[in-house]
Amino acid sequence: MKDPYEVLGVPRDADEDRIKKAYRELAKKHHPDLHPGDKSALAKFQEVQGAYDLLSDKEKRRRFDAGEIDASGAERPPRNFYRAYADGSEGAKYHGFGESADIDLDDLFGMFGGAARAGGRRRGGGQPFQMPGADVSYTLRVSFLDAANGARQRITLPDGRSIDVAIPEGTHDRQTLRLKGQGQPGIGGGEPGDAYIEIHVEPHAFFTRKDNDVHVEIPVTLDEAILGAKTEVPTVSGLVNLTVPKGSNTGTTLRLKGRGILDARTKARGDQYVKLKVVLPDQIDDELRSFIETWSKTHKYDVRRKAGMA
Repeated sequence: MKDPYEVLGVPRDADEDRIKKAYRELAKKHHPDLHPGDKSALAKFQEVQGAYDLLSDKEKRRRFDAGEIDASGAERPPRNFYRAYADGSEGAKYHGFGESADIDLDDLFGMFGGAARAGGRRRGGGQPFQMPGADVSYTLRVSFLDAANGARQRITLPDGRSIDVAIPEGTHDRQTLRLKGQGQPGIGGGEPGDAYIEIHVEPHAFFTRKDNDVHVEIPVTLDEAILGAKTEVPTVSGLVNLTVPKGSNTGTTLRLKGRGILDARTKARGDQYVKLKVVLPDQIDDELRSFIETWSKTHKYDVRRKAGMA
């Protein structure tokens, strides 16, 4: 994977605000919803998302800068796995496990409470030496709508196993899921570790989430705003009908009760807030221009003074 600093186009000493600004600009530019069917845009978006996932996490960024993990967040192999035994006086050459050091395995396994040698039994018999497997951590990117509605997503673990991860309805960004027994295998029959999946929710082209409420801005025509209308608007669960009141304006906000995100703890559902944006026609024809000229002569109003700007 590419260096995350190069992907976001920021220097290595960039602060959090600069990293976030660079990410938002690139994510908006390459978002798949704005480039349907464009595989190169999708790949670029995923690359940008991965870079931001790493650099926005202080601990992961520190470890990457220190060379402890790579750009994908995977552990780098240690330069020397173990060098605890010397064959001479202080300062003499040390032997790693790959060299011919004279090491008593009973002494080595004694560090684990007197467990037996490689045969898996204690000195003089007894129970096999057991050690639980290590926990492992992964990150998983999911779409905004999959996080809102719940989904199943298949991931492939480093050992080649594929498992289906259940994304609960209402999952929020940076939420961690636990997969019991899906970590590293135990030693000597010990229990396997667990896998912890940190969910990274991808931004949506027009939905935003605040707590369990969803916010969206909807364009309306001049006649819909003035005369009122019924129109369909998107929600996280599909299209619903919305009544645009007569005399609506840019900034008018309407509430769709119970059309937000499910709270897993309380089982209550948030609301969706629809903010209207009045949009003029692409081309102003002579009829509309003539009407406005005539109308404005007898209907003066000062919008800037009303807003306190004059």
